[in-house]
Amino acid sequence: MHYKNIINILKNRRKELNLTQNDLSELSGIGLRTIKEIESSDGNPTLGTIIKILEVMGMEINIKVKELTKGK
Repeated sequence: MHYKNIINILKNRRKELNLTQNDLSELSGIGLRTIKEIESSDGNPTLGTIIKILEVMGMEINIKVKELTKGK
């Protein structure tokens, strides 16, 4: 999944929950500036930051192993 798709999913979920960026900042303990940078594709958040945001919004990350193509 491309990074911009993840950003859109996060923004849409925040809006579904009727949370402002400020609300999300306060609930997650992540700075408002960081939230704004993430949503504008200017940020480079750590996995820990993303997980904190996801937890507030009732989301989680699932990782799966992709099938490898021969020759790669």
